Amino acid sequence: MSSSLEGLRGEIVATHRQLTSHPVFSAIGDTEDLRQFMEWHAFAVWDFMTLLKRLQRDLTGVSLPWTPPANPRAARLINEIVLAEESDLLADGSVLSHFELYLGAMREIGADTAQIESFVDQLKNGISLEAALARAGLAAPVASFVRSTLQTAMHGEIEQVLGSFFFGRENVIPSMFKGLLQQWTLSPKSAPLFVQYLERHIEIDQQHGPMTETIIEEIIGDDAKRQEGLMTAALAALRQRHALWNALQERIAAEPRREVAE
Repeated sequence: MSSSLEGLRGEIVATHRQLTSHPVFSAIGDTEDLRQFMEWHAFAVWDFMTLLKRLQRDLTGVSLPWTPPANPRAARLINEIVLAEESDLLADGSVLSHFELYLGAMREIGADTAQIESFVDQLKNGISLEAALARAGLAAPVASFVRSTLQTAMHGEIEQVLGSFFFGRENVIPSMFKGLLQQWTLSPKSAPLFVQYLERHIEIDQQHGPMTETIIEEIIGDDAKRQEGLMTAALAALRQRHALWNALQERIAAEPRREVAE
């Protein structure tokens, strides 16, 4: 591996480590803090699906008339990931996307879903991304995070999308969510659906991470230029998440205490 790639990988590892133990997780001291966390994080749950569906579009046969995918193994793996993320079979027999599960967890603790739901409804109705962001009134750090993700998902090369998806999501989420559960000062009983969401993601992303690595091997291989594009996008995605958590930690710290920790 070239020195530039080694340098990028070292920065990715360091930023990954910072995210795993980010102080925003221990800052969630009461239900009001958790509501704030979830209202911001809902947009990261949503824009993840755009990265995923871009990969499904590129790696499988979804155009009409149908033609076979160039790499059937990669197609199968991305379809398996989509199956779980977009239509997961939960323990009670219900079928939900993880985005819908997250909204249910928000409602359970009284978090406001109006902003994220209004944003998604506007996109459904053909409103442009920028107009929807403005009308929904997102906090600047959230809007910046979503713009960055959507720029990669909609306009990036596939190696950039894979870098953002793998390093920025599938590879970091299990350790990041474990860090949240370990540092969380609330009782799991205070937000059981949210705990279910976290635990389910820890479980399946430990499978989806290696599956995505296999896709990267199939699609990118030993191409040094594409590897550099992948890792550059990966580092950018991790830094965007770090900036989001930094801003959220500041927001939580600035909020007056309105509830006693449970």
